[in-house]
Amino acid sequence: MMGDGPVKVLLIDDDEDDHVLTRDLLAEIGRDRFRLDWAPRFEAGLAAIRRQAHDVYLLDYHLGEHNGVELLRQALAEGCRAPIIMLTGLGDRDVDLEAMKAGAADYLSKRSLDARLLERAIRYALERARTLEALRESEERYSLAARGANDGLWDWDLRRDEIYFSPRWKGILGFTEAEISNRPDEWLGRVHPEDLERLRADLAAHLQGLTLHFENEHRLIHRDGSFRWMLTRGVAVRDQDGKAYRLAGSQTDTTGRKVYDGLTGLPNRMLFLDRLASALTRARRHPEFLFAVLFLDLDRFKIVNDSLGHALGDQLLIEVARRLESCVRIGDTVARMGGDEFAILLEEVRDISDATRVAARIHEALSVPCGLDGREVFTSASVGIAMSATGYESAEHVLQDADTAMYRAKSLGKARSEVFDEVMRERALIRLRMESDLRRAVERGQFELLYQPIVSLGSGRVLGFEALARWRHPERGLILPEEFIPLAEETGLIVPISDQVLRAAGRQMRTWIEQLSLERSVVVSVNVSGKQLAHGDFPLRIAEALAASGLPPERLKLEITESAIVENADSAAALLHQLRDMGVGIWLDDFGTGYSSFSHLHQFPIDTLKIDSSFIGKLDQTGSKPEITRTIVMLAHSLGMEAIAEGVESAEQRDRLCELGCDSVQGFLFSPPLTPEAAGDLLAAVPVW
Repeated sequence: MMGDGPVKVLLIDDDEDDHVLTRDLLAEIGRDRFRLDWAPRFEAGLAAIRRQAHDVYLLDYHLGEHNGVELLRQALAEGCRAPIIMLTGLGDRDVDLEAMKAGAADYLSKRSLDARLLERAIRYALERARTLEALRESEERYSLAARGANDGLWDWDLRRDEIYFSPRWKGILGFTEAEISNRPDEWLGRVHPEDLERLRADLAAHLQGLTLHFENEHRLIHRDGSFRWMLTRGVAVRDQDGKAYRLAGSQTDTTGRKVYDGLTGLPNRMLFLDRLASALTRARRHPEFLFAVLFLDLDRFKIVNDSLGHALGDQLLIEVARRLESCVRIGDTVARMGGDEFAILLEEVRDISDATRVAARIHEALSVPCGLDGREVFTSASVGIAMSATGYESAEHVLQDADTAMYRAKSLGKARSEVFDEVMRERALIRLRMESDLRRAVERGQFELLYQPIVSLGSGRVLGFEALARWRHPERGLILPEEFIPLAEETGLIVPISDQVLRAAGRQMRTWIEQLSLERSVVVSVNVSGKQLAHGDFPLRIAEALAASGLPPERLKLEITESAIVENADSAAALLHQLRDMGVGIWLDDFGTGYSSFSHLHQFPIDTLKIDSSFIGKLDQTGSKPEITRTIVMLAHSLGMEAIAEGVESAEQRDRLCELGCDSVQGFLFSPPLTPEAAGDLLAAVPVW
């Protein structure tokens, strides 16, 4: 587990200082080796454990009115198999004993905790959990084998250095019983050279008593000359001194599992790349041979999965697989690459039009709704196409370019196809560099805030500011949000960026309050993304930002778009009510441009509707019809809300908004976004107009 990407760690601890300490210790071990999440309460920790999204849990003994051992017992009773390590500052051996009896994987004292000790405890806990799980699976397989399962059995007499191979073991490799002797070389001599060293190491580790059981997956050469994947498991029998004198186990042919997707039955990524590599080899030998790769990603599949459940989501993937197969010729390859991604290899095409015709058939096939458990489910796909004529050195590069074209199709509106070209490659490289720079910007805090005034139409006074983030790039200078926010949303970096913005805006408003004795009506608003709302700990993050900055909750307004709350209306409503209970205000941003939220509006504790600038731009034109703007203002007032118009750039627009009863305005007529110093001067001055 420690070597297959970052280990997902959840700290369940009600002390924020301990959270910071744990984060710093894990960063000291290796920034890319761990991903730390934090649950500050008993209930939040139990809910996270139930989601089974983490590899290991660090559990504090003190959790408010509960204690960690209670949570440990409940988690294990509900089937938690990930290791749980107890933490405490007590240094009490009775607590230690209680935790270990309850099933803790380990027990650490906070008083002596350091990075090395924490890393070792996590590593040992993960290895032990993996071994126990594998042993359980092994015991189940041995039980099946004993009843005559299709596995091959083997029994190694270590003292005599002879191995009994069952007839099935020999048959898996294409041999009769008489054709294989009882020499260990009959097994080890057939192992693929690339796998032999690891196999010997795993055998040695188990015989030395370092692992509870032996398990290794390797390739064995078949009688026909091909290599087959074999999963071999075994357990040693030891004498009274602990020395192994016998090793017995089973062998399973896993070749099919290695190359075919278990859900859809389609070739998997490994087999697809193998066939693609063969096509590349043929294209090099015969320049007239052309092929195309189509890379598909289902649009909005996550919404189907989340709303209807994983079982129906799997049924949809199976149905999509069958429809994709119906769109290609015999001899072409349709593969599932993982999740909701598919790839198609079209061999012997004449030109790009053959590939685009197949893509058109796919769009048509997916346009027909799928009947799932009495429901009609609609889906579509974004398709990227790469042609062999472009010239490639590896199968991975072909797939990568088709993937790049797919993302281009998705960014242009989904349910469409795009053909890869060199412009896309350059765009992909630029995006990769920008993502790297953006991650560095988050680490180094390279974001600045400007503040655009919000002005009362009645009094002309500044009622507050919208905080607007800018990225101060060390080479490119100031980068506007429209250039980096979409990438931040896609990569998830929007969450730490928004945390920084919230804290900076809170500190600045707190400074103005202290220096200028501002009226309670003067507020600061900060934009919130749908990604932030998707995190169940979002209210906690807001509370932490307020506490860190010292800003009273009523001074903070969160600007949330229609689409962000309507896509997940129920969960969003609950989160927004939590924020309202904290005293934080909610403004609905860009109103009228997203989903039709009129029917949902009453569900949400919204203070203000912000009218999108697209409705304001034509108010000063002759013959303009302000009905939509008037309707939004009337709707806001009827629901007890206020209306703020964005993008006001002319006196005529301002006057028209006055006639329509709009409460406040924001735009270049009054002021562009200001530096903190200029915004402070404006607050200290007389009304703007």
